[in-house]
Amino acid sequence: MAIELRFPQSVWFSSSRTHRVPTLACSLILSLGVMTRPSMAQSSVAGSGPLFTVAVNEVSLTFHAYDAAGQCVNNLTPSDLTIYDNLEPPRKILVLKLLRDQPVHAGILLDTSESMQGASDRSRAVATEYVERYLHLKTDRAFIDDFGYISRILQPWTGDPRALAAGVSEAVPGSANPSGGTALFETVYSACLYQFGESDRPASGNLILLFTDGEDTSSQVDLKSAVDECQRANTAVYVFRPEEQGPSTGPANLSRLTSETGGRMFYLDEGNAEVRRDLNWIDADVRDRYWLVYRPAQLTHDGSFHEIYVGTSRPDTTIDVNAGYYAPSR
Repeated sequence: MAIELRFPQSVWFSSSRTHRVPTLACSLILSLGVMTRPSMAQSSVAGSGPLFTVAVNEVSLTFHAYDAAGQCVNNLTPSDLTIYDNLEPPRKILVLKLLRDQPVHAGILLDTSESMQGASDRSRAVATEYVERYLHLKTDRAFIDDFGYISRILQPWTGDPRALAAGVSEAVPGSANPSGGTALFETVYSACLYQFGESDRPASGNLILLFTDGEDTSSQVDLKSAVDECQRANTAVYVFRPEEQGPSTGPANLSRLTSETGGRMFYLDEGNAEVRRDLNWIDADVRDRYWLVYRPAQLTHDGSFHEIYVGTSRPDTTIDVNAGYYAPSR
């Protein structure tokens, strides 16, 4: 029987290390956790069954599976999976549950610094299409933030697409740049900490839709801190950026930010059909996911890093694992 669980007293661990499985084409939304105290785990996902009591010291994650054409594979079973935690198979798989059409919680972050001035109209157009076309009025929520040297919430959490579109329209170049500069890492870090920090894992699909060239000149936190905070909040970062205009650290920053949070990177310069394809891909990523909970063969409370491998024996089906977790230190 498939079990759906909530861990109300869990402590969540994450890492920016990457373990990439060769030739794989799907992503893991990083929702890695370790239970460290006994608790009653209650089913909390839409359409769930009865309540269950479970043991402690369990690892929880969500992932996507795709076929060779990039289409979601939605009928995997535990026997289809190969799992290694620090090179050892788990003692027991407790949950493998396909989460279908989950509610979406989205943060729309628009870079309005000077370097993005030429892409501001395109950024607003894509962001507006996303909130108007892809968010479900009755179940989904989003907020709008623009940033440069500072960041501002232009529209707090709401499910109203008109209010969200109006918030997007306020993200004009220079509006968040009283002193110049771009605090990209700090903005992402704050969004994950303060906006997604209390999100319900894994009952909602959390994402940041980020419009930026990836340059950071003003943050008080580093890229690793931003990545770690998004992993703790189970929030994938998807980026739309302009094509490179010359030497820049931006592409490398964004590649790490997306790959280590389970997101993807796209280009603002693509045509409307390609951008809609990208938005469709994002929507499928966050709505249809597998939830996996297993008990590791060994879990010593020593703060050590555990690498995770998840693969499948299904022909032409792929899974991409982007991180592991830190064991509890006590």
